[in-house]
This record gives sequence, C-alpha cells and structure tokens, in this order.
Amino acid sequence: MIRVKSTGELEQMRTAGRITAIARKAAAEAVRPGVTTGEIDRVVRRTIEGFGAKPSFLGYGGFPGSACISVNDEVIHGIPGSRVLKEGDIVKIDVGAFIGGFHGDCACTVPCGQVSDEARRLIEVTRQSFYEGIRFAHEGNRVSDISHAVQVYCEEHGFSVVRKFVGHGVGVELHESPEVPNFGKPGHGLRLHKGMTLAIEPMVNQGVYDVRILPDGWTVKTRDGKLSAHYENTIAVTDGEPEILTSIDGEVL
Repeated sequence: MIRVKSTGELEQMRTAGRITAIARKAAAEAVRPGVTTGEIDRVVRRTIEGFGAKPSFLGYGGFPGSACISVNDEVIHGIPGSRVLKEGDIVKIDVGAFIGGFHGDCACTVPCGQVSDEARRLIEVTRQSFYEGIRFAHEGNRVSDISHAVQVYCEEHGFSVVRKFVGHGVGVELHESPEVPNFGKPGHGLRLHKGMTLAIEPMVNQGVYDVRILPDGWTVKTRDGKLSAHYENTIAVTDGEPEILTSIDGEVL
C-alpha cells in the first residue's frame, strides 16, 4: 500500500528529515584518518538523541548500530565498530531518525583525507545521479522515470548501478512501498502522486554491479572488490518541484 502524506504529516517528516540531515552532517565532519567507524556511529546516536529522536536503524531487524558505515568496496549496511579509517578511504554513512511517528533517511559518501581522482569522481557522479533522478520526481511521471535517469547518468560516466538493493518509500515505516530502483526503462510502473515520500538512493560501483553479502548477514560488498559510493535523500512529490526533506534549513549535504 502506498502511503500518501497529508500536509500535517509532511511537516512531521520535515522535522524527522532535518534531524537526519544534521546527523549525517555531523558524521561526515567526524570522518578523518585514525577515527573508528564506531566513534562515528556514536556521533550519529548522540546527535539524533539530542533532538529527542530515535536512530531508525538501531535494532532494526537486529542491526547493532545507529548508522550504517561502509568503507571502500563495502556498498551498504556496514556494521560500525573497531575499524580504523585511513587516508584515502571513502566512507559511506547512512542514517535515519524517527520522531513524531515518522522517519527520515539519508546517506552520503565522504572522502577520508586525500583520495584518488577516480574515487572522487565516483563520489561526485553518485551524488549528481540523485539529482538527475529527481528531475523526474513529478506528479504524473512514473517511478521508473527516476530509475532510468539515475542509470543512464552513471553508465554514461563509466560506472554501474547496484541491482540487488533499491530505494523505497519512507514515512511511518522506515521502508514503505514503492520500491525505487536505480535502473530500468522509463515509462513503467507506479505513477507518482503528490504527497508520496521516497528515499531515492543511488548505489554506484566502480566496476561490475554484482554484490555479495558477508557472513555477518549485513555488510554488502562489491563482487569484484572495487569501490562503491552511496548517496540518498528523502524527498516529497509535490504539485511542482520535488522537495528534499532531509535538508538543514534548505541546505543539502
């Protein structure tokens, strides 16, 4: 079932989204050589709880952290812990906050110190592919119009988009219908309607799009061991331009 949000519910989601975006920014600012992924996770938890909200991911399906922190060839769902970041790593930070009955969900990829030109290009293309996608997040368009735009942009730049994991609706539940793939043909699937809220999240690999899940049951890695980047925001479909809900007073990381 697709949950279309009322004006009041969207206001609640803006609050959740703003807290989520603040936590993402705080975590990104904590990335530097010598810091552990566990320390960054604690920054996320303190930030979210400081607003009276709850980390959406903590305990979700048994996940042990407040954020998913994935490094280099880890695509998503990395478990924070004792891993020490080093110069040249790229760090994916995925956070969610729950308050007032609604979730916000967003992610970014952060360079740790100086990274290679190719790593930086991967990060930039992944972020921009999100914006290429939301150009089509208009009432009356279809979900696959977003998906196709993300795929085309990434592949034009020599990268591949992950097929096994996709974006999703978000709101009362962290994961709602519909699924929002980052690939596919345009003009197919569900039509977009005002009040729909979606977590659009390109997951983009330097090499092949195939991935594997580690024995911990969570961490997803690229099949070929090459780098991956991730970028995500929660958006609302309006009767005009889409609104990014995971922003800080209109600013988006």
